[in-house]
Amino acid sequence: MTDRVLYGYFRSSAAYRVRIALNLKGLDYRYQPINLLKGEQRSAEYLAINPHGLVPLLDDDGVRIAQSLAICEYLDEAYPDTPPLLPANPAARARVRSLALAIAADIHPLQNTRVGKYLQTEYGKDEEGKAEWIRHWIRVGFDALERQLAESPSRYAAGDEPTLADICLLPQVFSARRFGLDLTPYPNIVRVADELEHLQAFAEAHPSRQPDTM
Repeated sequence: MTDRVLYGYFRSSAAYRVRIALNLKGLDYRYQPINLLKGEQRSAEYLAINPHGLVPLLDDDGVRIAQSLAICEYLDEAYPDTPPLLPANPAARARVRSLALAIAADIHPLQNTRVGKYLQTEYGKDEEGKAEWIRHWIRVGFDALERQLAESPSRYAAGDEPTLADICLLPQVFSARRFGLDLTPYPNIVRVADELEHLQAFAEAHPSRQPDTM
């Protein structure tokens, strides 16, 4: 039995990223679902191990780490003999981090569950109003990402091997499709996402293949 536990939610983009990272590195783990819709992230038990009350959380044999990008970089440093998520060249590493953060820091936080609930309770947004808010901010981010990918075309987001940038990109494309965003203006993003979906590590991390899928 593995001593590595990932606390997550099947539709969480951030947890999706970590599932991909663990798969790419070939690291076994036990998955512990935290149902965000039922508020399990705010339970006393979960807050005792993650005071932020968010997913994902990785417990790697007693080493507990929150925040998906921090988890991915930890995995790279703690398991250097597994396939790297970041390139060795400093400039290439910076580009990968830039692309990853454009998604994880600029797009994703504006579409997560707690933001949607706040829009509903404080501003009276219905489901379509929340969806349009999400689509707007994904469009803003994707407009820039599309230009970046077009400027430096490669098989994946930042080269011919999958990196942290791809780990962030595919879950964001999943969210864009889930909320009905027209992806026609983003041919490079769609092309990369289609390539990634054929990789086993990415396919097995898909929300539809998780045990807590509803």
